[in-house]
Parts: sequence; structure tokens; C-alpha cells
Amino acid sequence: MSSNAGRPPFAERKYRAVTAVQRRLNAVLRRLPTQTLLETTGRVSGLPRRTPVGGRLVGDSFWLVSEFGERSQYVRNIRTDPRVRVRVRGRWHTGTAHPLPDDDPVARLRRLPRFNSLAVRAMGVGKGLLTVRVDLER
Repeated sequence: MSSNAGRPPFAERKYRAVTAVQRRLNAVLRRLPTQTLLETTGRVSGLPRRTPVGGRLVGDSFWLVSEFGERSQYVRNIRTDPRVRVRVRGRWHTGTAHPLPDDDPVARLRRLPRFNSLAVRAMGVGKGLLTVRVDLER
């Protein structure tokens, strides 16, 4: 009999552990004025939901990679309502978010801030990475 009998697979255990840490850490990070935030509308509550993210402004778009892909709560919120706000360098921008399943998220991470890219790779599970582009209004 396997010692893992009845235990969820590694990817599921990692997801649970990382999200538990993120819940506590994100509560602190959201308060930092320099932290980049993604604000979505809760798909059930209709309330604003702010998530610390890493990414980069490129022209009129903000690019990020979700470490849990379609399983991320903010991606699920975007699927329901793609209108979002992004706070970059203390300034809020309104835009429309587009999950890009055909984009190569690993290649995209090479073009995003190094520290965030390392964190996404470390926290992500398997092939669950997903690129998200936010087209900003000007």
C-alpha cells in the first residue's frame, strides 16, 4: 500500500499551501502604496477584489502571468467581467483584461520583472501558467 493513499497529488497540495500563504501575504501587500494591484469585480459578490500582481507596462497594455492559470480567482473574475483596474507606480488605470491561453507564459515571464517571474515559477503548479494582457484606456 502506498504511503500517499488518500492524499491529494503533489500539485493539489502545493496549490493549497501557496494559496494559504498568499491570502495572508496579500492582505499586507495590498496596503503598500508601491505594490502593483489588479482590481477585478467579484463574480459572485460584485465587490471589488484587489490582488497584488507583478507584471509590466508595455505601451498601452499591462502584461502579467497567473501562476495558477484558469484556477486563479482573479482569472475566474475576469472571465465573468473583463473590466478591470490596474495600479502601477501608485496610479490607477482602467482597462479590459484578456486571458491569452495561446501565449507562451514561460517566454512571457522572461520579459517581465525578474523577481516576480521567479516567484510565479516557484509558486505555479505544472502547466497551469496563463498570460493575461490588460488593454488600458488612455
